[in-house]
Amino acid sequence: MSKYWELKLGSSRFLINKKSFAIIFTLTLLIMAAIVVSLGIGQMVIWPIDVVKAIFGYGEEMHKLVVNDFRMPRILLAVLAGAGLAMSGAILQGIIRNPLASPDIIGITAGAALSTVGFLVVFSDRSSSLTVSIQWLPLASLIGAVLMGFFVYLLATNRNGVQPVKLVLIGVGLSAAVEAVTTMIMTFGPIYTAARANIWLTGSVNGATWEQVGTITPWVVGLGIILMFYTTQLNMQGLGDDIATNAGARVQRDRLVLLVLATALAGGSVAFAGGIGFVGLMAPHIARRLVGSVFSSLIPVSALIGGLIVLVADLIARTAFAPLEIPAGVFTSLIGAPYFIYLLFKTRK
Repeated sequence: MSKYWELKLGSSRFLINKKSFAIIFTLTLLIMAAIVVSLGIGQMVIWPIDVVKAIFGYGEEMHKLVVNDFRMPRILLAVLAGAGLAMSGAILQGIIRNPLASPDIIGITAGAALSTVGFLVVFSDRSSSLTVSIQWLPLASLIGAVLMGFFVYLLATNRNGVQPVKLVLIGVGLSAAVEAVTTMIMTFGPIYTAARANIWLTGSVNGATWEQVGTITPWVVGLGIILMFYTTQLNMQGLGDDIATNAGARVQRDRLVLLVLATALAGGSVAFAGGIGFVGLMAPHIARRLVGSVFSSLIPVSALIGGLIVLVADLIARTAFAPLEIPAGVFTSLIGAPYFIYLLFKTRK
């Protein structure tokens, strides 16, 4: 019995792995269920059937207000940010061939955070309102992420190519330095900006709006679609430079494009959800255990797992210690830090 379904679109043929399709379908159902549960839990508890009615515009007016206006933007932002960070981590682990690579470990998240905090300080007035459109925020975050990513990549490269352990060490060191600069900006900036940025740096989707969701959705979804067209090149990166070149791949050009995609996904996610740590490290590893290392399956599964991780972390963050609310990044770090230590121990040789 074949492991694949064959899909024909005109003159093109696509093979769909049955196991991967089943896992993607199951994860999609899990996210949908988690969204319904998260929409119903809070200071006002709403039963799942009433949540579904409110989503489709039926039921009580109060339920529709709470579900669609107060909770839905936050939940969608959490899913999209988690998906973006997870896809970024999967790309970096593929092109660097290092299981420890992720946007926050090698400093891309810190670079995005620095530029985003700088954007908030420079373009905010005394009433905490932005003087420019929030649509420019992903661009500011992207610039910081790209500069940091290329700087780390450049320092970790020698005549023999990228040194994985060196890249991680340089990334950790530069990340610490950039975080210090970010703290300095917050210290000398207006007090309201410092307080706002401090929560944001930990990683939080509290206060999400439909405007933010409308901005991040085409960013993450659009880049994710583009990335799916580069899964073959991403698979070739794992073969090593010499073998990939002999197979006809344009290694350096493809690596540059993939690095831009990784930094753009991380930058856009960090711009709205803050520095949610370790999602880009954990999600690709979990996905790889489920569907293997073929990136045509690994990318969508990583995105779904990343979205689910941040969604569940945010649900715990706003309900576990109610009425006190903890940033979601605290819970992802509580899980991710031990997982990072486990990976270091596993790859110690």
